[in-house]
Amino acid sequence: MRYCLATYRTVGIEGAGMRRFEGRVALITGASRGIGLAVAERLVTEGATVVITGRKPESLTAAIARLDAIAEGHAVGVAGKADDDDHRADVLALVRDRFGGLDHLVNNAGINPAYGPALQIESSVVRKILDVNVVAALDWTRSAVEAGLRRSIVNTGSVAGLSASPGVAFYGVSKAALLNLTQQLAVELAPGIRVNAVAPAVVRTRLAQALYEGDREARLAAVYPLGRIGEPEDVAGPVAFLLSDDAAWITGHTLTIDGGASAVAVG
Repeated sequence: MRYCLATYRTVGIEGAGMRRFEGRVALITGASRGIGLAVAERLVTEGATVVITGRKPESLTAAIARLDAIAEGHAVGVAGKADDDDHRADVLALVRDRFGGLDHLVNNAGINPAYGPALQIESSVVRKILDVNVVAALDWTRSAVEAGLRRSIVNTGSVAGLSASPGVAFYGVSKAALLNLTQQLAVELAPGIRVNAVAPAVVRTRLAQALYEGDREARLAAVYPLGRIGEPEDVAGPVAFLLSDDAAWITGHTLTIDGGASAVAVG
């Protein structure tokens, strides 16, 4: 089912002749798998050249192979941690030296190393979550702007950042901060650069696996009016839209992607 969904969308894009990112360069953090890789695949399909980052070199190599299968030579991977200053500097230097500039930035890297109530999470873990999920997004944005970012930014948030999120408490706090940061940056960088965010519900990724593995998936899917959890491709399309000129009069906005869950009243 997941393969058919992705294949249908790719064929549909090519059939419609959509090349919204022809000749453009996009940088996507945390894109060796999951949502980040799906976004990279969508952008490459629509003509972009992408620079992707991830912690593990072997995962990045596999991701580049998938992207080369779509459009050979349109993807470069740089391994490193999202909150590492030297790694960020190396990536932006590569973008500047090889491509001469950058059109789009997707702050997708994120972690959730601790489950449970906020009061039970160690302060050192809290700081790490904030460093990767919020501070790193600010630093990547600052560096991209200094390197001449030309068009748009999308930050990957979460529905956990829209309300209390039992079980993933401080992940939710960090995503709430990221969504507010999106609005702050949208105002500061206007009118030249647009800044938006997406807030997905549970998507089939390794980060969210504990939420849907085993028999939990069927119970979770029943919560969503559309009857299933999300797939990475469900997020990639909206991210591509927000990055593109089709969203030229949209900034400071968070697009919720939740299979209709937010349309259902509780109680």
